[in-house]
Amino acid sequence: MAESGTRPDEPERFQRQGSVSSKQDLIQWENASVETCTILSWLGYGQEIIQARRDAYREIGKLLTARACGMATYIITGSKGEGLSSYSESDVDRMIVNNRVFCLEDDVKSSAFPGEITVLRSLSRRSYHGHCRLLLERRGTTIHRQVDDAFCDDGYGHELLSSDLYVNNYSNEDLPEGTVQHERAGPSIPSTMHGHFHHDEVHSLHYYCPNILSKWAARPRHWPPTEVVQYVVSLGAFLTPVGFKGSEYQHVEWRVCFNAGEIELISNLNATQTKLYVLLKMIKNDVLHPRKKEVTSYTLKNIVLWMAENNPQASFHNKSILQWLHEALDALRVALITLELPYYMIPERNLMATSGLDVEQQRTWISTITDMLNEGPKMILRLPKIRKSLVAHPEPLRWYSGRRIELELLRLMRMNREVICSDENGDTYYTDAILQALDRRINEVITDVRMRMIMEGSRVINAQAIYVRIMM
Repeated sequence: MAESGTRPDEPERFQRQGSVSSKQDLIQWENASVETCTILSWLGYGQEIIQARRDAYREIGKLLTARACGMATYIITGSKGEGLSSYSESDVDRMIVNNRVFCLEDDVKSSAFPGEITVLRSLSRRSYHGHCRLLLERRGTTIHRQVDDAFCDDGYGHELLSSDLYVNNYSNEDLPEGTVQHERAGPSIPSTMHGHFHHDEVHSLHYYCPNILSKWAARPRHWPPTEVVQYVVSLGAFLTPVGFKGSEYQHVEWRVCFNAGEIELISNLNATQTKLYVLLKMIKNDVLHPRKKEVTSYTLKNIVLWMAENNPQASFHNKSILQWLHEALDALRVALITLELPYYMIPERNLMATSGLDVEQQRTWISTITDMLNEGPKMILRLPKIRKSLVAHPEPLRWYSGRRIELELLRLMRMNREVICSDENGDTYYTDAILQALDRRINEVITDVRMRMIMEGSRVINAQAIYVRIMM
């Protein structure tokens, strides 16, 4: 199956086209946009709480990396790392990067790496854009068993690192008590701890690819600024153990990704661009309901990144968010019609090439998005969280929002403190004074919420139920 190509000028479709026909329409769009931005802040998507989440999960990554004693680097990715989901809202995506293996582009010299490092050479020929195979160039003196057991013969006397074997080797490791492992999902190993903490782990490798990153950095753009571009380049790339679907080399192919750089890019979006991304994710979950990840949050993130790059930053403000949502949905509709969407970091890679979208689903989604575009600013009423907030009284909504945000901040602080106060076996010292103070304040907030619910005539529920509901 060949990957669909992309035209050199294709990202231009992410430039603003305009969707308002009169001054009266403009006022309606702007008023609805301001109200939507306010509601999103009340719902936990204001800049302060988003930044607090990012800081907390970045700190967790640093703490886990320190415990690995140089053997691995931990990065919290996905919506948690981006700060765009609350504590209990979604799984924790964790990338574990092996620090004893480095993969290099074709023309990068390996002599700079010490002898304990295993060096692999990427072979991108005969692989799809953004994918490669890994040829062993030098076996390190401190090679991990999971790596050493993942090599296979390429048929010509050379050793290739198999992505399938690599994931399987980590899947067969002993699990901590109370952890249940689930079926592999692409490059990730999903698991559940104590029945309700869901994690997706991806074991990946460092990839030194200056050619790919310099090509991305050299693009003319409105955004991000030069210093951010340079920092993203410095963060480098990674290889995750998954091949291109349908490739004859799928079991030995690896996918190029830029998780650390993309987290930095998302953190440099302005408030309106961030909320635009949140709204698109809500539409995916509450309107489109993808069954098999035909459209993912990653798809939508790439649309937002292209729009940010191709349009002046000043045009993204709280009066324009719904007009930008209109443009983003139109870009998604085009992607569904053409089955083409260039990857922001490597435009030659088509993100829709392996979507698995069937004709019926394609037709339904195109029709749904077309209807939303025709509804104008009223399309926002299709989102349950927004609709319920619009009919709620402002004062109680603000009060409950304040308690929810405080509770989440406390829980994030407690999450990091638990890591600090636990030993190598994961046992936590709950006698710690800071942990106890955090628990006391958490209980006080839950009690406040429970008492107000009683005063307002709500059915009395226990503290744990209130905690779960308020944190979702």
